[in-house]
Amino acid sequence: MVHTIESISQQLIQEKQLVSERLHLKINDWRLELRSNSKELIDKLSRYFSNCNVIGDENTADITMIAIECKAPELGINFIDWKREPGKTGRKDEYFDLKDARVVRKVRTGMVFLQSEKTIIAAGPCIQNDNQVINFINSQYMNWLQQHGWLICHASGLVHNNNGLAIAGFSGGGKSTLMLEFMNDSSISFMTNDRLFIKSSNSPSNQTQMSGIPKLPRINPGTIVGNPVLHSLMSPDELAHYQTMEKEQLWDIEEKYDVSIKQVYGDQRLQNDSPLFAFLILNWQRDSNKPVTLSEVNLEKHRDLLKAIMKPSGPFYQDTDAKFQTDKIQFDEDAYLSMLSGVKIYEAHGGINFKQLTELCKTALM
Repeated sequence: MVHTIESISQQLIQEKQLVSERLHLKINDWRLELRSNSKELIDKLSRYFSNCNVIGDENTADITMIAIECKAPELGINFIDWKREPGKTGRKDEYFDLKDARVVRKVRTGMVFLQSEKTIIAAGPCIQNDNQVINFINSQYMNWLQQHGWLICHASGLVHNNNGLAIAGFSGGGKSTLMLEFMNDSSISFMTNDRLFIKSSNSPSNQTQMSGIPKLPRINPGTIVGNPVLHSLMSPDELAHYQTMEKEQLWDIEEKYDVSIKQVYGDQRLQNDSPLFAFLILNWQRDSNKPVTLSEVNLEKHRDLLKAIMKPSGPFYQDTDAKFQTDKIQFDEDAYLSMLSGVKIYEAHGGINFKQLTELCKTALM
């Protein structure tokens, strides 16, 4: 059977009737319109993207996406496994390339995504797996950023007095936990949790800029237990259960909770972009009893640290020629070094201590 964009689209939409409600998002100069057969899904996504949701905006969108609430589609396609990043295990994504499009299937949930220049569809149990729809929306914005010269980093981003601090770490380094520890200071604003974008500015100083995506931090129980500000994210019974566990047990539990920055910290604690002042790389160790140390490093002489910063764009990335990325990761280290050449780079060593490192950073970097 020959698969085409039209045949896959028909299988995914299944003659479902779209509701009149629509979601309109505007981030910088990028606009998206989302339609669905589910009002519940539209309402859910409207709440999630409330910071960039443009209510009643009928202006022309850069992207029109359709999300179909249905059973996991069976397309009769022989998918290919998408190779995961080093350190990641288990099957996550599989894909199938058409002439001018890509079909991606999530192995665990059965959600299916079709993407081409003009046709963008998500189908499956969308309400149950709304986080995957959110990621698909964000992937379209990430494409726009990269097509406009932004470079993707695997990092969190914070802002203090219009100075940006990026936080990267090797797998399991605790960058989200550290970022939320910083957020206990009311003078610090949140930018992004896991995907940070950097770009050289056109200003005379040529200072590197950083920007984020509208994605809430997703954290594990250990982060909540260790930060009283976050306790309300759990029920009293859940919190009591996790508080009985040892730190080592908590560290390895994978159960995600979304942190609504607006609800927990307030409406004024969000910022979408800023100059990038410093990049912190967490190279500390769980099994070390040494105190935390913070030192400035030359990234050109310590290229091994780039592994904590660089991030592949993933199966949804299309370049400016509409070509999809492959899973054969080939990072351009020189591009990262060039964009970070004027940014102070710091490395954290020793044992993991979030409060201690936060105070060190406030003294040295802020």
